[in-house]
Amino acid sequence: MKCPFCGEINNKVIDSRLSKDGNVIRRRRECIECTRRFTTYEHIETIPVMIIKKDGRREVFNRKKVHSGIQKACEKREISMDLIEDCVNDLERDLRETGQKEIPSSAIGEKIMTRLHDLDDIAYVRFASVYREFKDVNDFVDELKNILNKQ
Repeated sequence: MKCPFCGEINNKVIDSRLSKDGNVIRRRRECIECTRRFTTYEHIETIPVMIIKKDGRREVFNRKKVHSGIQKACEKREISMDLIEDCVNDLERDLRETGQKEIPSSAIGEKIMTRLHDLDDIAYVRFASVYREFKDVNDFVDELKNILNKQ
């Protein structure tokens, strides 16, 4: 594993931990050359899941895109990176457990919104505003009313 700071290949593993679901190994590493520490994650390599976009295009499920979207929705909220990572891990596991090779992007968006709704209402509304393409303030107000009625 190449050090992200100095590019040296030699490093040592300081700590390894298995994720809750057992599908990811988190490793803390220390570079032999610059002695800086960094974290790596090992994921099980599986057959890729294809996402069917709204316009009919197909693309491979991109974990980084999902992580980025959730992270943006949670920006400036008191939500740890571990919770965001858990959310992405749970979503990816759920998608793979369906056994389907192709999944509509709308199903993924709804699953993300459900998780965000349980996690943080503000993050949920932020994500919903982009996912559901809110056109004006009334769309926000309607979504907020739905949240308040459910509580």
